[in-house]
Amino acid sequence: MTRYLKNKEEKFLKGMILTKYSGSIIGPVAVLLGFLMDGIFRLLNLIGIPNVGLSIILFTLVVYLCLLPLTIKQQKFSKLSSKMSPELQAINKKYQGKRDNESMMKMQEETKAVYAKYGVSQTGSCVQLVIQMPILFALYRVIYAMPAYVTQIKNTYLGLVTKLSDIDGVADVLKTFNGANYYSKQFSNDAFVKGSEYMQNTFIDVLNKASTANWATLAEKFPDLSGEITSVHEQISRYNNFLGLNIGDTPLETIKTSFESHNYLLVIGALLIPLISAFTQWLNTQLMPQQATQGAEDNPMMASMKTMNITMPIFSAFMCFTLPAGMGIYWIAGAVIRSIQMVIINKHFDKMDIDALIEENKKKYEESQKKLINDKKTSVTSATVKSKAAKNTKNIEFDYDAHSYEPKVIEEKASSDKKEKSKKSGTADNSNGSIAAKANKLKNKNIS
Repeated sequence: MTRYLKNKEEKFLKGMILTKYSGSIIGPVAVLLGFLMDGIFRLLNLIGIPNVGLSIILFTLVVYLCLLPLTIKQQKFSKLSSKMSPELQAINKKYQGKRDNESMMKMQEETKAVYAKYGVSQTGSCVQLVIQMPILFALYRVIYAMPAYVTQIKNTYLGLVTKLSDIDGVADVLKTFNGANYYSKQFSNDAFVKGSEYMQNTFIDVLNKASTANWATLAEKFPDLSGEITSVHEQISRYNNFLGLNIGDTPLETIKTSFESHNYLLVIGALLIPLISAFTQWLNTQLMPQQATQGAEDNPMMASMKTMNITMPIFSAFMCFTLPAGMGIYWIAGAVIRSIQMVIINKHFDKMDIDALIEENKKKYEESQKKLINDKKTSVTSATVKSKAAKNTKNIEFDYDAHSYEPKVIEEKASSDKKEKSKKSGTADNSNGSIAAKANKLKNKNIS
């Protein structure tokens, strides 16, 4: 049991440090997104602007272009939901107060039929949210441990960290750095050996979260490496700098340190990230077709969507305060791209004849129902024929020719019974016929 817990702890620690996150669901998604992020960063480096913030924006654009088909389905659902609403309300009123299993099943079947008739899924816009959640969490892992996924950033740290890991006392200095308490288990792990890869990865993780004051302390404590320390810090700052903000820091940390240094411009910039994120999320809800929330009082799904539209902007603002600024940039970029997509898609749907689309979906649904009924009839007919055939063959006995091994019908019980009856009947008829013949002979004799 002790060995099992130790293995679990090592696996957990491995997921936290520089090595790629090893979760069964988020891990593979993070690796895939890491490849994409690394490719974008390399491309930006080729044109002379290697920047993490710009990489996140371009990454978001690529992801949302891939999710465009789901966005179109979401908009289609919103448009058609207003047409479905009266029928759904009628079903809800029909089964209002009925909680027995039979009624609930019938209600579900009728509701499902309405959605099928209008050609939309019952899950509606929830599918897109479900797909986006692993992407969002995986992106958090990529941004939080950017050196683990972007090779160029890791290599920037690696030369300095290799030298630091061979010096005594470096770990004690790094333990005092900003956010180092998050990595306290790494420092105390058995794998944390002087000069080991584990130690180097832990140092990179800590330095990736270090503040400007932390870097100054490091240069002061180890003057022999001060030139290299300053050079690495400047290079990483160029990577993480986005409009004056450090992508790796949370807005809350930036506000705190900026107040201490009296840099109130950065305070405003840090405040703008969660505020803009909340605004763009709210803008998304306003661009969604308003018909989607009609009938919310009678439709539980519509009511939950309306509640989500209110809570999402608030949730977004709260999370952007506590997560790295890169996450806020991702949410803002995503919301802006979605807004542009919605405007274009809405114009496309406005030109379409929604009533004609509904009629087309109704015809498809009716045809599918007819096909289903015909398939059931065919299935029943086939089963009846097979059943009768099985009953008939039970009355037939088979024997096999000793040479040809071919089955030969010896006797059919049902037909043999009929033959026996006909024999008896024939005998009676023959007897009756002979008595009549004798009577005729006697009659002829009397006449003569």
